[in-house]
Amino acid sequence: MLKVGLTGGIGAGKSEVSRLLVRHGAVLIDADRIAREVVEPGTPGLAAVVQEFGPDVLAADGSLDRPRLGSLVFADPERLAALNAIVHPLVGRRSRELEESAAPGSVVVHDVPLLAENGLAPLYDLVIVVDVAPGTQLDRLVRLRGMSEEDARARMAAQATREKRLEIADVVIDNDVPLEELRNRVARVWDELVAGAEAGREGRASAPPQE
Repeated sequence: MLKVGLTGGIGAGKSEVSRLLVRHGAVLIDADRIAREVVEPGTPGLAAVVQEFGPDVLAADGSLDRPRLGSLVFADPERLAALNAIVHPLVGRRSRELEESAAPGSVVVHDVPLLAENGLAPLYDLVIVVDVAPGTQLDRLVRLRGMSEEDARARMAAQATREKRLEIADVVIDNDVPLEELRNRVARVWDELVAGAEAGREGRASAPPQE
């Protein structure tokens, strides 16, 4: 098995790269999706969040009111840390369960938006960073996601810097290219990942070529 951490700044195209890797046969473990699952109604995770932040973080249907919770934590580092202390261990536990259920020789891709921010690179055999120029990020967020330029810049600034992400990269996939070229680049990286998984490498894998 080869454990791969996949990350990239907002608007870089990480989700498209993860979809392409899945098409090639990767086992995808999506940290964002798991983070939503562990606080669904009826879960111990949601109960712990309510105990910490109060019943006002619940919507009328009993689900987590994410905008409300966000307004409480993202301007308050201590409260954000309290939330992370609840959610991160649950996400980690579920991620390990999914990883352990993968077949031997699999390429397991962990899609982790905050991999750089949370210092998680050592958990993986290899880290892939999907990279674009800041101007490309800004354009995609405004033009494709409908954000205001101010909001887009704020979201970009809240993440790790481009330099910090690149520092932890074993493989960089440059996504300042048309979709067809991105597909070609991902296909080349996939061939190297499969070779690594079949070789049963342990520890930090030797990096495939930069794309």
